[in-house]
Amino acid sequence: KKTKAIIPVHLYGQAADMEPIRAIAKKYNLKVIEDAAQAHGAKYRGSDGQWKITGSMGDIACFSFYPTKNLGAFGDGGAVVTDSEEVHKKLLMLRDYGRKSRYEHVSLGYNSRLDTVQAAILRLKLNNLDRWNAMRNKNADIYTRRFREMEGVTVPYVADYAQHVYHIYAIRVKDRDAVVSALAKEGIGVLVHYPIPLHLQEVYKNLEYKSGDFPVAEKLSAEVISLPMYPHLKEEQIISVTNVLKRIIKG
Repeated sequence: KKTKAIIPVHLYGQAADMEPIRAIAKKYNLKVIEDAAQAHGAKYRGSDGQWKITGSMGDIACFSFYPTKNLGAFGDGGAVVTDSEEVHKKLLMLRDYGRKSRYEHVSLGYNSRLDTVQAAILRLKLNNLDRWNAMRNKNADIYTRRFREMEGVTVPYVADYAQHVYHIYAIRVKDRDAVVSALAKEGIGVLVHYPIPLHLQEVYKNLEYKSGDFPVAEKLSAEVISLPMYPHLKEEQIISVTNVLKRIIKG
Protein backbone atom coordinates (compact mmCIF):
# COMPACT_ATOMS: atom_id res chain seq x y z
CA LYS A 1 0.00 0.00 0.00
CA LYS A 2 2.95 2.32 0.52
CA THR A 3 4.34 1.69 -2.99
CA LYS A 4 4.22 4.74 -5.26
CA ALA A 5 6.25 3.67 -8.28
CA ILE A 6 8.23 0.87 -9.92
CA ILE A 7 11.75 1.64 -11.15
CA PRO A 8 12.87 -0.96 -13.72
CA VAL A 9 16.58 -0.80 -14.55
CA HIS A 10 17.69 -1.41 -18.14
CA LEU A 11 20.95 -2.91 -16.92
CA TYR A 12 24.16 -3.13 -19.00
CA GLY A 13 22.31 -2.04 -22.17
CA GLN A 14 19.45 -4.54 -22.20
CA ALA A 15 15.83 -3.52 -21.65
CA ALA A 16 13.94 -4.84 -18.67
CA ASP A 17 10.82 -6.88 -19.48
CA MET A 18 8.42 -3.96 -19.52
CA GLU A 19 5.02 -5.48 -20.32
CA PRO A 20 4.62 -7.38 -17.02
CA ILE A 21 5.94 -4.37 -15.13
CA ARG A 22 3.46 -2.05 -16.80
CA ALA A 23 0.66 -4.52 -16.11
CA ILE A 24 1.47 -4.52 -12.38
CA ALA A 25 1.67 -0.72 -12.39
CA LYS A 26 -1.71 -0.43 -14.08
CA LYS A 27 -3.31 -2.90 -11.67
CA TYR A 28 -2.16 -0.98 -8.60
CA ASN A 29 -2.21 2.54 -10.09
CA LEU A 30 1.56 3.00 -9.80
CA LYS A 31 3.96 5.15 -11.78
CA VAL A 32 6.76 3.58 -13.84
CA ILE A 33 10.13 5.34 -13.81
CA GLU A 34 12.62 3.84 -16.25
CA ASP A 35 16.28 3.85 -15.29
CA ALA A 36 17.74 4.07 -18.79
CA ALA A 37 21.17 5.32 -17.70
CA GLN A 38 22.90 2.36 -19.40
CA ALA A 39 20.53 1.84 -22.32
CA HIS A 40 20.69 4.74 -24.79
CA GLY A 41 19.09 3.48 -28.00
CA ALA A 42 18.22 0.00 -26.71
CA LYS A 43 14.88 -1.46 -27.83
CA TYR A 44 12.11 -3.61 -26.39
CA ARG A 45 9.68 -5.74 -28.40
CA GLY A 46 6.21 -6.12 -26.93
CA SER A 47 3.69 -8.90 -27.48
CA ASP A 48 2.30 -6.92 -30.44
CA GLY A 49 5.66 -7.33 -32.20
CA GLN A 50 6.38 -3.61 -32.19
CA TRP A 51 9.79 -2.30 -31.09
CA LYS A 52 9.94 0.55 -28.59
CA ILE A 53 12.93 2.58 -27.47
CA THR A 54 13.97 2.38 -23.84
CA GLY A 55 12.88 5.55 -22.11
CA SER A 56 9.57 5.72 -23.97
CA MET A 57 7.59 3.13 -22.01
CA GLY A 58 7.26 4.64 -18.55
CA ASP A 59 5.74 7.76 -17.07
CA ILE A 60 9.27 9.12 -16.66
CA ALA A 61 12.68 7.93 -17.83
CA CYS A 62 16.11 8.95 -16.56
CA PHE A 63 19.29 8.99 -18.64
CA SER A 64 22.90 9.47 -17.61
CA PHE A 65 25.38 11.24 -19.87
CA TYR A 66 28.44 10.29 -17.85
CA PRO A 67 31.41 10.12 -20.26
CA THR A 68 31.54 6.30 -20.27
CA LYS A 69 27.90 5.87 -21.35
CA ASN A 70 26.85 4.93 -24.89
CA LEU A 71 25.89 8.59 -25.24
CA GLY A 72 28.34 10.42 -23.03
CA ALA A 73 29.23 14.05 -22.50
CA PHE A 74 32.70 15.42 -21.69
CA GLY A 75 31.61 15.76 -18.06
CA ASP A 76 28.73 14.91 -15.78
CA GLY A 77 25.21 15.27 -17.08
CA GLY A 78 21.84 13.61 -17.39
CA ALA A 79 18.26 14.07 -18.52
CA VAL A 80 14.72 13.18 -17.54
CA VAL A 81 12.12 12.60 -20.26
CA THR A 82 8.33 12.44 -19.95
CA ASP A 83 5.12 12.82 -21.97
CA SER A 84 3.39 14.54 -19.06
CA GLU A 85 3.13 18.33 -19.33
CA GLU A 86 2.53 18.52 -15.57
CA VAL A 87 5.66 16.52 -14.76
CA HIS A 88 7.64 18.48 -17.33
CA LYS A 89 6.78 21.79 -15.69
CA LYS A 90 7.64 20.43 -12.25
CA LEU A 91 10.99 19.12 -13.49
CA LEU A 92 11.88 22.50 -14.99
CA MET A 93 11.40 24.02 -11.55
CA LEU A 94 13.16 21.25 -9.61
CA ARG A 95 16.30 21.48 -11.77
CA ASP A 96 16.50 25.24 -11.11
CA TYR A 97 16.23 25.65 -7.32
CA GLY A 98 12.45 25.11 -7.33
CA ARG A 99 12.10 28.44 -9.06
CA LYS A 100 8.99 29.48 -11.03
CA SER A 101 10.35 32.88 -11.98
CA ARG A 102 13.61 34.72 -11.35
CA TYR A 103 12.84 35.56 -7.72
CA GLU A 104 9.89 33.29 -7.00
CA HIS A 105 10.57 29.89 -5.44
CA VAL A 106 7.65 27.49 -4.97
CA SER A 107 9.46 24.33 -3.79
CA LEU A 108 12.81 23.03 -2.62
CA GLY A 109 14.83 22.22 -5.70
CA TYR A 110 18.31 21.51 -7.02
CA ASN A 111 20.98 23.02 -9.23
CA SER A 112 20.69 20.39 -11.97
CA ARG A 113 20.67 22.32 -15.21
CA LEU A 114 22.63 20.60 -17.97
CA ASP A 115 25.66 22.66 -18.92
CA THR A 116 25.25 24.24 -22.36
CA VAL A 117 28.65 23.03 -23.56
CA GLN A 118 27.77 19.46 -22.58
CA ALA A 119 24.42 19.78 -24.35
CA ALA A 120 26.15 20.94 -27.55
CA ILE A 121 28.54 17.97 -27.43
CA LEU A 122 25.68 15.53 -26.80
CA ARG A 123 23.65 16.99 -29.65
CA LEU A 124 26.46 16.22 -32.08
CA LYS A 125 27.25 12.79 -30.65
CA LEU A 126 23.57 11.78 -30.74
CA ASN A 127 23.82 11.57 -34.55
CA ASN A 128 26.32 8.73 -34.15
CA LEU A 129 24.53 6.77 -31.41
CA ASP A 130 22.93 4.09 -33.61
CA ARG A 131 26.17 3.52 -35.52
CA TRP A 132 28.20 3.25 -32.33
CA ASN A 133 25.64 0.86 -30.81
CA ALA A 134 25.90 -1.32 -33.92
CA MET A 135 29.70 -1.37 -33.47
CA ARG A 136 29.24 -2.43 -29.83
CA ASN A 137 26.97 -5.25 -30.95
CA LYS A 138 29.54 -6.40 -33.48
CA ASN A 139 32.21 -6.47 -30.77
CA ALA A 140 29.89 -8.33 -28.42
CA ASP A 141 29.26 -10.96 -31.11
CA ILE A 142 33.01 -11.51 -31.47
CA TYR A 143 33.39 -11.96 -27.71
CA THR A 144 30.44 -14.36 -27.52
CA ARG A 145 31.61 -16.49 -30.47
CA ARG A 146 35.03 -16.90 -28.96
CA PHE A 147 33.64 -17.77 -25.52
CA ARG A 148 31.33 -20.48 -26.89
CA GLU A 149 34.30 -22.84 -27.11
CA MET A 150 35.62 -21.85 -23.69
CA GLU A 151 34.64 -23.66 -20.51
CA GLY A 152 34.29 -21.66 -17.31
CA VAL A 153 32.82 -18.51 -18.86
CA THR A 154 29.14 -17.53 -18.78
CA VAL A 155 28.35 -14.96 -21.49
CA PRO A 156 25.62 -12.30 -21.32
CA TYR A 157 22.06 -13.51 -21.81
CA VAL A 158 20.13 -11.63 -24.48
CA ALA A 159 16.36 -11.82 -24.14
CA ASP A 160 14.30 -12.47 -27.27
CA TYR A 161 12.37 -9.25 -26.57
CA ALA A 162 15.51 -7.09 -26.51
CA GLN A 163 17.90 -5.29 -28.83
CA HIS A 164 20.97 -5.00 -26.62
CA VAL A 165 23.33 -2.01 -26.87
CA TYR A 166 26.11 -3.45 -24.66
CA HIS A 167 27.01 -0.53 -22.48
CA ILE A 168 28.77 -3.29 -20.56
CA TYR A 169 29.90 -6.73 -21.75
CA ALA A 170 29.80 -8.66 -18.48
CA ILE A 171 30.78 -12.30 -18.12
CA ARG A 172 30.72 -14.61 -15.12
CA VAL A 173 33.68 -16.72 -13.95
CA LYS A 174 34.62 -18.72 -10.88
CA ASP A 175 37.42 -17.35 -8.66
CA ARG A 176 36.61 -13.90 -10.03
CA ASP A 177 39.06 -11.91 -7.91
CA ALA A 178 41.96 -14.18 -8.87
CA VAL A 179 41.01 -13.85 -12.56
CA VAL A 180 40.84 -10.04 -12.31
CA SER A 181 44.25 -9.96 -10.64
CA ALA A 182 45.77 -12.20 -13.31
CA LEU A 183 44.29 -10.06 -16.11
CA ALA A 184 45.77 -6.94 -14.51
CA LYS A 185 49.23 -8.56 -14.53
CA GLU A 186 48.78 -9.11 -18.27
CA GLY A 187 47.97 -5.42 -18.76
CA ILE A 188 44.26 -5.98 -19.42
CA GLY A 189 41.99 -3.60 -17.56
CA VAL A 190 38.60 -4.91 -16.45
CA LEU A 191 36.01 -3.69 -13.96
CA VAL A 192 33.57 -5.32 -11.57
CA HIS A 193 29.96 -4.11 -11.74
CA TYR A 194 29.01 -4.53 -8.89
CA PRO A 195 31.00 -6.21 -6.09
CA ILE A 196 28.65 -5.49 -3.16
CA PRO A 197 24.93 -6.32 -3.38
CA LEU A 198 22.57 -3.56 -2.28
CA HIS A 199 21.33 -5.41 0.80
CA LEU A 200 24.90 -5.62 2.13
CA GLN A 201 25.71 -1.94 1.59
CA GLU A 202 26.34 -0.01 4.79
CA VAL A 203 23.74 2.60 3.87
CA TYR A 204 21.03 -0.09 4.19
CA LYS A 205 22.27 -1.76 7.36
CA ASN A 206 19.18 -0.42 9.17
CA LEU A 207 17.14 -2.93 7.12
CA GLU A 208 19.03 -5.70 8.97
CA TYR A 209 19.71 -7.92 5.99
CA LYS A 210 22.64 -10.33 6.21
CA SER A 211 24.73 -12.53 3.93
CA GLY A 212 22.61 -15.34 2.58
CA ASP A 213 19.36 -13.37 2.47
CA PHE A 214 19.62 -12.82 -1.30
CA PRO A 215 21.79 -15.73 -2.51
CA VAL A 216 21.37 -15.09 -6.25
CA ALA A 217 22.50 -11.46 -5.98
CA GLU A 218 25.43 -12.52 -3.78
CA LYS A 219 26.48 -15.27 -6.21
CA LEU A 220 26.38 -12.94 -9.21
CA SER A 221 28.25 -10.16 -7.41
CA ALA A 222 31.08 -12.60 -6.73
CA GLU A 223 31.38 -13.79 -10.34
CA VAL A 224 30.86 -10.86 -12.72
CA ILE A 225 33.62 -9.19 -14.73
CA SER A 226 33.12 -6.35 -17.20
CA LEU A 227 35.46 -6.78 -20.15
CA PRO A 228 36.74 -3.94 -22.37
CA MET A 229 33.83 -2.67 -24.49
CA TYR A 230 33.53 0.44 -26.62
CA PRO A 231 32.61 1.06 -30.27
CA HIS A 232 36.13 1.38 -31.65
CA LEU A 233 37.53 -1.72 -29.94
CA LYS A 234 39.37 -3.73 -32.60
CA GLU A 235 38.83 -7.42 -33.29
CA GLU A 236 42.49 -8.21 -32.67
CA GLN A 237 42.19 -6.58 -29.23
CA ILE A 238 39.17 -8.75 -28.40
CA ILE A 239 41.04 -11.84 -29.58
CA SER A 240 43.97 -10.89 -27.36
CA VAL A 241 41.70 -10.43 -24.32
CA THR A 242 39.93 -13.74 -24.87
CA ASN A 243 43.20 -15.62 -25.45
CA VAL A 244 44.66 -14.33 -22.19
CA LEU A 245 41.45 -15.08 -20.32
CA LYS A 246 41.38 -18.62 -21.69
CA ARG A 247 44.95 -19.19 -20.54
CA ILE A 248 44.19 -17.83 -17.06
CA ILE A 249 41.08 -19.94 -16.59
CA LYS A 250 42.85 -23.10 -17.77
CA GLY A 251 45.64 -22.38 -15.30
